[in-house]
Amino acid sequence: MSDDAEQQVEEIEVLKSIYEGDENFKQVNEKTYQYKYAEGDKSFILEISWGPTYPTDKPKINMEIFYNQHLLPSVKEKILSIVNTEADQWIGCAMTYTLFECLKEKITEILAEQTEEIIVSSRVEKIIIEDQVESTKKEKKEHLTKAQKRRAWDKAEVGRGGEKPRGWDWVDVVKHLSQAPHVPHVTHVTTS
Repeated sequence: MSDDAEQQVEEIEVLKSIYEGDENFKQVNEKTYQYKYAEGDKSFILEISWGPTYPTDKPKINMEIFYNQHLLPSVKEKILSIVNTEADQWIGCAMTYTLFECLKEKITEILAEQTEEIIVSSRVEKIIIEDQVESTKKEKKEHLTKAQKRRAWDKAEVGRGGEKPRGWDWVDVVKHLSQAPHVPHVTHVTTS
């Protein structure tokens, strides 16, 4: 087993023991971990994924998960900057716990830039832009006159070779019989 792999195994055990019972910590798989940060009604999730050469190389820091869609780009950039700066100092050492903890100390400062007014206005602008794009894409239907519709219907009824489909003029026997006047059954009497 390589030195990196051994350090990863040890770090997994350490992370599990430290974060046991912490609802904000989540192990997605053997190499991916998430931590949820919250202050008041504002929150975000930081995801850290290890490559095969972690901790010799920095882990992948991911903020582009669905839960974080409400975050402003400037807030995401600030989080990534803080975490990457911290990760640069710990190359060669197990750093997942350290990276999660460095954000805990700065959560108030980070989320101060995340204002609800900006979020609401950016969402409204996004919806308006999407509606404008969608409305320009809608096709206008061609409106036909009754005569044009009748000709199209007649053309559709005509099959291959210019013939109408079999049975197009058949009479509905049940309908026909129900419209006929009822004639009582007459018995023929023969006299001899």
